[in-house]
Amino acid sequence: MEKTGKVRLKELVETLDFQIVNRSTDYGEIEITVPIINRPGIQLTGFLERFDSDRIQVIGKIETDYMQEFSPEVRRQKFMAVMSTGIPALIICHDVELLPECLTVAQECNVTLLKTHIETSELMVQMITMLQERLAPQTTMHGVLVEIYGEGVLITGESGIGKSEAAIELIKRGHRLISDDAVDIKKINSTTLMGTAPDLIQNYIELRGIGVVDVRQIFGNGAVLPNKTIDLVVSLQTWSEDSQYDRIGMEEETIDILNVKVPFIRVPIKPGRNVAVILEVAAMNNRQKKMGFNAAKAFTDRINKYFEENTQ
Repeated sequence: MEKTGKVRLKELVETLDFQIVNRSTDYGEIEITVPIINRPGIQLTGFLERFDSDRIQVIGKIETDYMQEFSPEVRRQKFMAVMSTGIPALIICHDVELLPECLTVAQECNVTLLKTHIETSELMVQMITMLQERLAPQTTMHGVLVEIYGEGVLITGESGIGKSEAAIELIKRGHRLISDDAVDIKKINSTTLMGTAPDLIQNYIELRGIGVVDVRQIFGNGAVLPNKTIDLVVSLQTWSEDSQYDRIGMEEETIDILNVKVPFIRVPIKPGRNVAVILEVAAMNNRQKKMGFNAAKAFTDRINKYFEENTQ
């Protein structure tokens, strides 16, 4: 099930070491819901249409210099127009002068007012990066996530089909485990998914007949990764003589995870098939496709050319 992270204003203040100039009565309960910061330059001129009051507002040297051009009463009116909308907080950056009207209006509107020495542009980059990560859409999927030749491969399939056993073989061959059994997935941007292990099971893998083993302790630090982008999803399926399997590879399927389309392949499993080797080849083939070479298309073009030349 898709969910979204939450960030309390208090966490941001403590992480970035802001100075609290005015603490609103609901300071401890304020949650930031959008990963965007706003500099209210145009709003301070009086244009408030399409103003998103859910965003943290940031004022720097330019806005302060602009406001100093006006009388105290006009400054009060301009600050009131912005802060009366219910913004979560206003941050004064770059250690610029705190205008007395700003503090007065913050107290009247019950708005948290913060100060920092960090430059305005730098602060916005830090906060947007932090909020995008924390507020990213996320879900949890059943499967095993491993890194194979730099590709993040999410192995899925019904319970007991051999996902963890394949992962152990891959680890022995020098590849790395991110998570076994459950994978927490975050949507970093419109095309990128990041997978990680839930804290309770990080570095552990379950093998039926043996039990839970600590991959990091047995194989070393180089055998695990804290997170990895998901570049390919492989579904392990029980071999069926009645099923038709793609033998050329021209059918390129995708799976939708958090509205991101990820390359998807089905691998039939039966005794005698070396699943780890197949997964290695799948990862390398996916990497080649991203670099512009499609073996299936090249092979099909060669076959077509052969028949064209020999049927003339």
